[in-house]
Amino acid sequence: MRLTWTVDTLELTHPFRISRGVMSTREAVTVTVTGPNSDHVGRGEVVTSPFAQLDVDRIEEHLHQVREHCGRDGAALDRALTAVHPAVAAAVWSAVAELRARTHAQPLAVHLGLPLPTEVPITRTLGIGTPEAMATEATALMAQGFRLLKVKTDADPAASVRRLVAVAAAAPDAHLIVDPNEAWTAATALQVLSDTRGLPMVALEQPLPASDLDGQRELRSRTDVPVIADEAIHTLPDLDALTGLVDAVNIKLPKCGGIYRAHGLVTAARERGMDVMLGCLASSSLSIAPAVHLASLARWCDLDGHLLLARDPWIGLGGENGVLRPSGLSGLGVRRREDGEPR
Repeated sequence: MRLTWTVDTLELTHPFRISRGVMSTREAVTVTVTGPNSDHVGRGEVVTSPFAQLDVDRIEEHLHQVREHCGRDGAALDRALTAVHPAVAAAVWSAVAELRARTHAQPLAVHLGLPLPTEVPITRTLGIGTPEAMATEATALMAQGFRLLKVKTDADPAASVRRLVAVAAAAPDAHLIVDPNEAWTAATALQVLSDTRGLPMVALEQPLPASDLDGQRELRSRTDVPVIADEAIHTLPDLDALTGLVDAVNIKLPKCGGIYRAHGLVTAARERGMDVMLGCLASSSLSIAPAVHLASLARWCDLDGHLLLARDPWIGLGGENGVLRPSGLSGLGVRRREDGEPR
């Protein structure tokens, strides 16, 4: 098996702000694996992330490490991928999984032993802005067909309340997931929940720092709003530590190390009585596609990262009207935009 890669820049349509920073571009490294004596290839993508301390140089350094093991047995490749950043491993595993699926003319979901839904309703995320700007965006998204909105907010409880009230008024038929990205304390969360009682809030995502298990225990004991762990969940031991503290987990392939580990985590979470959200980063359809093949196992699919881009270099998922429609083609089911519509 041969491993190659290219680097491109993804431009966002608008700067996207969350509680810990703002972004307007991301570098994307497209990974390609080619099987021996085969015309089939598999692809994956890893994007840069200051939060994950991952830039292009580090990505390429780790890919060089992995490439040394690609011609060896599967165990050697597995060991090599365990030793690199999980986001890099996720991109390589996506490429390997697609190669395996395409070799057998299967969608990736079938390769995983799962059904591939024909339609996958998704959330759409509102970055932090003024209440007025967020309300305007919410109205536009409702007109496009989105019915589940994720509202980003920061540490200020009063500002958080104003944003939520404005979005709820502008999108009265939408359900809201609130995501402070670890910016709150338990006291802040309880205050915001009290001040927004009656709003259509269906979940609260990672309101507290991942390390604040005592605060999480207090929060969950004092609210009926489901709490979703995000930054707190990477591996199976993390899942065990969260049992009884959260109602659901947000599983992202770049956090856990790829499609096979994500499949295992989803299964383990459901066995523990937890709901599952499938999440993503701001990235192209190539990054979003692997998670779509796990959609039959999830309660929520927060898979809108490709919709934040000014131009997605890959096509085949849709989503602009609030619903992903996987193509059903073998592998990931996406194609480069310049190659035309998948067929």
